[in-house]
Amino acid sequence: MAENEKRKIALVTGATGQDGSYLIELLLEKGYEVHGVIRRASTFNTHRIDHIFQDPHEKDLRLILHYGDLADANTIRKLIYKIKPDEIYNLGAQSHVRVSFDIPEYTANITGLGTLRLLEAIKDFEEHTGKKVKFYQASSSEMFGAAKPPQNESTPFQPRSPYGIAKIFSFYTTKNYREAYGIFGVNGILFNHESPRRGETFVTRKITRGLANIAQGVEHCLYMGNMDSLRDWGHAKDYVKMQWLMLQQEHPEDFVIATGLQFSVRQFITWSAAELGIALEFVGKGAQEQAMVKSVSGDKAPALKTGDVIVRVDPRYFRPTEVDTLLGDPAKAKSRLGWMPEITVQEMCAEMVAHDLEEARRHALLKAHGYSVAVSKER
Repeated sequence: MAENEKRKIALVTGATGQDGSYLIELLLEKGYEVHGVIRRASTFNTHRIDHIFQDPHEKDLRLILHYGDLADANTIRKLIYKIKPDEIYNLGAQSHVRVSFDIPEYTANITGLGTLRLLEAIKDFEEHTGKKVKFYQASSSEMFGAAKPPQNESTPFQPRSPYGIAKIFSFYTTKNYREAYGIFGVNGILFNHESPRRGETFVTRKITRGLANIAQGVEHCLYMGNMDSLRDWGHAKDYVKMQWLMLQQEHPEDFVIATGLQFSVRQFITWSAAELGIALEFVGKGAQEQAMVKSVSGDKAPALKTGDVIVRVDPRYFRPTEVDTLLGDPAKAKSRLGWMPEITVQEMCAEMVAHDLEEARRHALLKAHGYSVAVSKER
């Protein structure tokens, strides 16, 4: 950076999440000063950003963490006035779709009203200081819900979960503040995006982690919900680049971020198993469906033999209202911004399995030497 060039300042909510960690890496590479908002917890919850964390006693800090919560409007407002950011990326949310049925009020408060609190603070800050702030809202393909695919920026929303409903509130709040107050606010409508940093209860990570543990004898069976669901999966590292690109434009616009390709949950299970040298055979239908080992090759699955049943369906993991098919149309992003995903879903799956296999091997080694290995499971 040239001496006379001002360093951009970014504020990122959800800084310790999957997207937050990749976005912070990207912003630091581009020379930003980054302020991340994290929630206070009694245990350390910064493992996704520990590799880029800077000791606050160091000079010339470029990554600074702040305690905050999207339910706390006063703290949000104070942070914006203190930091004076050029860009704000709102990635914070209660983001688990199935869990949103169990805690709908909390989901609406954080995922929906949290965006309103941020935009109100930005409006107040701009009115009092005259400084403009660019705002990115992480919208979701779950807003489309039951809408017929492929889904693009013009597709009507038909949400099928409290999470999807809350995201629609955030989407239109961002659009309204853009049109009513001239705020540079944009929505990135992200289709499913994954990585080794994905939360362990999200379906792709649940699959790669569960199968790796089963292959090493740490667990015995993977319990799934609807394996017929069709999704458009991309890599989070690709998608955060698009988030940054959207705030570098002269005029604010909303964009779908997707690959334009679609696969079933069952297919993702098959890919993950193949990375471990396991060929599967699926038998039965609906709640009775299960997958057994057809053959095993290589040395990645020493705990398995032909005929072992390692995947079963558990109806508890079905949503009260299902989203059967999501398929994004990223044509606008490709034509306007020149954005293209670089990592295929198969490459992403292989990366996730390799990451989880390494951890599973450590657990298996401990177990072999008589140590008790506690593997957290989805409740």
